[in-house]
Amino acid sequence: MKHLSAKLVGAAFIASLGAEAAATEWNVSVWGKRRAFTEHVEKLAELVSEKTNGEFTMNVSYGGLSKNRENLDGISIGAFEMAQFCAGYHRDKNRVITVLELPFLGVENLEQEVAVSKAVYAHPAATEEMAQWNAKLLMTSPMPQYNLVGTGEARKTLSDFEGMRVRATGGIGNAFAAVGAVPTSVTATEAYQAMEGGVVDTVAFAQHAHLSFGTINQATWWTANLNPGTVNCPVVVNIDAYESLSDEHREALDSSVQESLDHYLANYAELLGRWDSVLAEKNVEKVEIADDVIAEFRAKAADPIRDEWIKDMEAQGLPGQELYDLVVKALADAKM
Repeated sequence: MKHLSAKLVGAAFIASLGAEAAATEWNVSVWGKRRAFTEHVEKLAELVSEKTNGEFTMNVSYGGLSKNRENLDGISIGAFEMAQFCAGYHRDKNRVITVLELPFLGVENLEQEVAVSKAVYAHPAATEEMAQWNAKLLMTSPMPQYNLVGTGEARKTLSDFEGMRVRATGGIGNAFAAVGAVPTSVTATEAYQAMEGGVVDTVAFAQHAHLSFGTINQATWWTANLNPGTVNCPVVVNIDAYESLSDEHREALDSSVQESLDHYLANYAELLGRWDSVLAEKNVEKVEIADDVIAEFRAKAADPIRDEWIKDMEAQGLPGQELYDLVVKALADAKM
């Protein structure tokens, strides 16, 4: 009987090892708090767990694993399996996707932002550059065109922008610099303190971030239609972790991406639908910039910055013109 009991215990132990081996647990590094910007990550975790009966789970951490500027580094060394980052945080590490941050590209909505991001993410140059960081581009975090909040008298002309200290990263920061503003690239989580402490006069964000990071609470005005551009913030996975997934778990992950993006878009549409009521509630003036001012802004910022970006990428051995043309084509196709 003792021999039989030992055999049964041994079999149970081996079975438990097999069950444990079949389970997959990923850590996911994001920042801030749960908000519209992270809803696709949360939905992805939910869907993957459902499709695998709880065998593949994701622990989404809001700042507990890494600082937002260090998420790509964390992915590269395998500190966690998935992360979200923004291209403007370290442009030298993700040069290819910065084409999506060029000002005044003409993207009109989030669906179009998804389309152009997918096209660039699928380009071999993007795949190869991310592979240097052991990262695979999984999905974008589409955001509307950025607009300013500020205090004091509203800035409505290009001359008003001269000397304006603005929290703006990437191509948006370059655009404001082109008209005499002084951009600073403090992170999203630092923006409120920068505004409160007078380090910046204005902050450029999408609507959800003005809410999530509290900048709207200090604002007296908001530019409704400046629309200089947006930032590109991918969700990436560690290549080794991705390739070590079982076929079943990899399929659960891959097949959940589009549904997660659809959920994100639907959730963001609700936020945009109530934005005017948010402005009224917080007594924030909705400023409409004149068409001729926007045209002047575009003339000074769009073409020169685009041409310089292409020249810079080509000098580094990257297909700058090809990438820009890809964005133009993908955008045109999305608008059809």
